[in-house]
Amino acid sequence: MAASEAAVVSSPSLKTDTSPVLETAGTVAAMAATPSARAAAAVVAAAARTGSEARVSKAALATKLLSLSGVFAVHKPKGPTSAELLNRLKEKLLAAGMPSPEWTKRKKQTLKIGHGGTLDSAARGVLVVGIGSGTKMLTSMLSGSKRYTAIGELGKATDTLDSTGRVTEEKPYDKITQEDIEGILQKFTGNIMQVPPLYSALKKDGQRLSTLMKRGEVVEAKPARPVTVYSISLQKFQPPFFTLDVECGGGFYIRSLVSDIGKELSSCANVLELTRTKQGPFTLEEHALPEDKWTIDDIAQSLEHCSSLFPAELALKKSKPESNEQVLSCEYITLNEPKREDDVIKTC
Repeated sequence: MAASEAAVVSSPSLKTDTSPVLETAGTVAAMAATPSARAAAAVVAAAARTGSEARVSKAALATKLLSLSGVFAVHKPKGPTSAELLNRLKEKLLAAGMPSPEWTKRKKQTLKIGHGGTLDSAARGVLVVGIGSGTKMLTSMLSGSKRYTAIGELGKATDTLDSTGRVTEEKPYDKITQEDIEGILQKFTGNIMQVPPLYSALKKDGQRLSTLMKRGEVVEAKPARPVTVYSISLQKFQPPFFTLDVECGGGFYIRSLVSDIGKELSSCANVLELTRTKQGPFTLEEHALPEDKWTIDDIAQSLEHCSSLFPAELALKKSKPESNEQVLSCEYITLNEPKREDDVIKTC
């Protein structure tokens, strides 16, 4: 677990040479014979000390950043993709903990970071992030349980199965009642078969289906596959909108569920709003860090808090993805000055 910043500062691996500060201060002070000269000397000495302390602090933050290891959660807002959000987090961490060129010449190390369980760009909620050796635990997040709050809209179907897509069909919904919806939910509970959306992170020939669709290429639907729904309940019905609370296993698509519910009701439907409220042991309210908490210190505290959420043996287990269609984003980032040709950024 990450050490405190004070402990990192005192680490013997960080060598601090303050002799230039003392020499500068002593030389200027010796030359200062008047009060004004002495004041100027004090300013120069203080500036030298500040510069030296800043270098020490930056190196300490870099050391602390590299010591971070484990799994935590962030709050993904609507808009960015999960990969874009991970890049934003990475940039914030590197900006805060980027060491000086002199430090990196002495100590060139690698920061490993990734996310487990993609959220649609239009969705918000819990996104689990692994850092350091914590990236080895991310595959378990893909197959673990997840919980969502979804707002569906009856009477309208889209090509993406949510509100971001092009409307492809409209059907009446005025005769659908709350009892009608509640009466069919049992059909979507337990171990069921589900056809995933064409607009998804699933891949064909190494490329995401959503990317192929956006290019206008013809994409065949993936065959129905087994998925698990642990619970589903209707929270609110105000036609044409209905709100569901769903707990499901890995590989399950809420967009497909809402679309299938619309068809089962002899109408059609799409997802208007989607929030992931829980992934594995991480909840939106208790564990997901908002962007203003994406600091080295806050993440270190979150890692310490979240370490108790997992059994000890899980941290050592290198589980394998259930299939090559699972999405796991990891980046290996060599800490160095930005925009240099020798920077190393690899995606696995």
